[in-house]
Amino acid sequence: MLLKNFISYLNYRKDVIFISIRQAKNNEYTKDGRSWYVDLAYKDLLGKRHRYHSKKFATRREAKDHEAEYKMKIKNQTEFTDLTFKDLIQEHYQYQQDKVKVTTLSNYRNMMVYLEPLENIKLESFNIRHFEMWRQFMNSKPISTRYKNGVYKYLKALMNFGTKWYDINFVKVYNKMTNFTNPNERKKEMLFYTLDEFQRFLSVETNLKFRCAFQTLFYCGLRNGELRGLTWNDIDFNRSTLTVNKNIVKVPDPKTGKPYTVTSPKTSSSYRTIPIPNFLLKDLSDLYNDDANYYGFRESWYVFGNIDPLSATTLLDRKTKNAFMARVKDIRIHDFRHSCASLLIDSGANITLVAKYLGHTKIDETLNTYSHMYQNRLDTIVNIIELQNSRLNNNIIETKPTILLEHKDILPDPEEESYDYKEYEIVKTKNKDDLVL
Repeated sequence: MLLKNFISYLNYRKDVIFISIRQAKNNEYTKDGRSWYVDLAYKDLLGKRHRYHSKKFATRREAKDHEAEYKMKIKNQTEFTDLTFKDLIQEHYQYQQDKVKVTTLSNYRNMMVYLEPLENIKLESFNIRHFEMWRQFMNSKPISTRYKNGVYKYLKALMNFGTKWYDINFVKVYNKMTNFTNPNERKKEMLFYTLDEFQRFLSVETNLKFRCAFQTLFYCGLRNGELRGLTWNDIDFNRSTLTVNKNIVKVPDPKTGKPYTVTSPKTSSSYRTIPIPNFLLKDLSDLYNDDANYYGFRESWYVFGNIDPLSATTLLDRKTKNAFMARVKDIRIHDFRHSCASLLIDSGANITLVAKYLGHTKIDETLNTYSHMYQNRLDTIVNIIELQNSRLNNNIIETKPTILLEHKDILPDPEEESYDYKEYEIVKTKNKDDLVL
């Protein structure tokens, strides 16, 4: 592996295999009747084997000195000049295999396709012109600006990796690189169900397991993988709560051979325990009783599945069928989560609680994602302002300093030294224009 070879290089090139000095064949003679040469075999940073055969030397001492000189040359030479982006991509992928989630590795594999124009470029020769050519290539692809910037971020991560491990100087080109922008590209509208639309959607669902699945998505705001990762021991029927502690991703697991992998939730904040509405809890209880009748039932079985979780394709197909039958718009599975957020925000739920309920890391994430939904709440702000303004009627007004006092009994105590009771007067008016200070 490249990384192992590189680490070995840092450790005084212990990966180098020396066959050392050899005496020339008997039929090869120098003036003194004997000759010596240096025969070396070694591996470079890419794991490629090399063989070096020196010229003949008259004495063993000369050959030995040349051997030491060549070994030092191998040790000190900059072999990184032959490294290409393809080598860097492969090495970075190997390095990250035991450090990131399988979903991240899957994203790397998908983005590698868009880095093919750079694969044969040597790292040390990479310049801004190469980057701009790659940018043109990316702009020719029918992908969103957001995804382009995702690949751009991946490219920068590769360059940082190359700087760290190979000491490649990317600074000049790195500082000139810019992300992708498209002011004419309209942000895709976020779809969601209103409560009425969801009830229509749910009315055509006759299967209890799917009814519970869609209700959990809508009312609990779970992500697709979080929903499918729920096991019965994650449901606390006594406390009416469910706990999110796993995630199912559509990536084959090499250890189990199954077409999915069980991972940790998206972020540390995604670990959460949230309350379950009573009507949903009742349906889940009925579903539990049904599953418990199966032979070999365990609490570790998946709520939406059995020994294995419900497949994403099956859930998707069921959703599309229900939307068609109910004559409502067909939204994504993830849009049920948006629907939950919309329901909470529209009901005036505290933004901090909404963020915690959805498992967001920061409130900013909630605000940035659902800021457009808060536009619907601006009328509430106006109502508050008008309500406060109406309370100016029959107020108690101070002359110094200017504060409003509604009742005489909340006037500052005349006995307190810090107040001068004479500075205040009570003014009752019916019109704000009649206020006297």
